[in-house]
Amino acid sequence: MAISMYDASVLAFQRGLTNLEHILDKAAADATQRRIDPQVLLVARLAPDMLPLARQVQIAADHAKNAAGRLAGLAPPKFEDNETDFMQLKQRLARTRDYLATIQPAQLDGSEQRDIVLQFPGVELKFKGLDYLLGFAVPNFYFHSTTAYDILRHNGVSLSKVDFISAGKR
Repeated sequence: MAISMYDASVLAFQRGLTNLEHILDKAAADATQRRIDPQVLLVARLAPDMLPLARQVQIAADHAKNAAGRLAGLAPPKFEDNETDFMQLKQRLARTRDYLATIQPAQLDGSEQRDIVLQFPGVELKFKGLDYLLGFAVPNFYFHSTTAYDILRHNGVSLSKVDFISAGKR
């Protein structure tokens, strides 16, 4: 049985976003328990030249919604990057999951060969749908999700591999 583009994108992203929300719940609870200002965690970085936790979460959500939308031939919604606390970041993840829920498997049928063109300052990236999903969108989603996890773990939040991969089954 072949895996569908829907399963490899929408379902995988929904699972990862749910896990990321759980990780943020644990971080907020940990900050309260240890009497740490939550802003300390939200602006934490693994290295000076890396983006802070809040931005990592925003980018992970963006890769999920943008990939699903582009593969479905839709213009994905744009979210402002203005979240300043754990609750707002969780709401962004929920909005992203809500958007993903609007995409039906039939909308992704045949998207393996859909042309995907990304414009960045000074560079244009061209992909076919499957290469975009597996070589760009999914790796970027997991890079930023993993970096968010790592920032929190590095700052003493009690997280485990189960928190990252358990799909809400805790």
